[in-house]
Amino acid sequence: MSRQTGLALYDGTARVAAAPVIRRYSTSFRLATSLFPRRCRAAIASIYALVRIADEIVDGTAAEAGLDRTARAAVLDELERETERAVATGFSANLVVHAFAAVAREAAIEPALTRAFFASMRRDLDDVAFDEAEYRTYVHGSAEVVGLMCLRVFLAGTPVAAETAARLDEGAARLGAAFQKVNFLRDVAHDRGYLGRSYLPGVSASGMTDEQKAGVVDDIRSDLRAARAVVRHLPGDCRRPVLVATALFAELLRRLERTPASRLASTRVSVPAPVKLALVLRWTLAPSLDAGALS
Repeated sequence: MSRQTGLALYDGTARVAAAPVIRRYSTSFRLATSLFPRRCRAAIASIYALVRIADEIVDGTAAEAGLDRTARAAVLDELERETERAVATGFSANLVVHAFAAVAREAAIEPALTRAFFASMRRDLDDVAFDEAEYRTYVHGSAEVVGLMCLRVFLAGTPVAAETAARLDEGAARLGAAFQKVNFLRDVAHDRGYLGRSYLPGVSASGMTDEQKAGVVDDIRSDLRAARAVVRHLPGDCRRPVLVATALFAELLRRLERTPASRLASTRVSVPAPVKLALVLRWTLAPSLDAGALS
């Protein structure tokens, strides 16, 4: 076996450099992505790494380092420009950007997806109090496009009929949206109190009612049902990891549903690590993939 050199060595090094980001920042995604086939694993981690870096620019880390709003906007703009250049040319001196660009080129991730993502990230530079239309636009750019990027990786090199591709696109987008909305509900107090944001239209950390919370939960369940309905159309080696990720977020949603709205103003609900591991084992060892069991 010959030793890699040149661009192949750089590509491999970039993906290795991007991989620890998901391990350090997300237990749930790390557990789920560890089950993806080898052909997808590094690519999904590379997408997550770029998304995470953009989040850190707008979600307080850059501000903690001393960057004001103007400086944070400049850093985010440069990250977007560097990403677009790297996708176009096949090279970046930023290893995380290079890793993402290599994945984007291989999996045919459309420029419209990255542009929508950065537009939503840019919205986070200012206080947020969304109306319904702004909420839908933000969720598309911050979450639905990430689901679509991952789907492009799953399907890379696999011919898919146009009708099936459209159904898979809807399912991937709605699964990404469901994950994001679960995070909105879990983090409602932190987002409002620390970041000055109120993502859920008409809902604040201090004023959320149980009725409002129930409406958000119902919306998320609708997204999860739509996503589960198309899992069977995914390549066989990707179905189980997607169901594992869905199960982890469905468990968090159940715990949020059981928590009174008044407590969400001061409590961050989470799934204990042993429960996460039990869910992963259950879906890893299950003889059949009955998505309905996630309901």
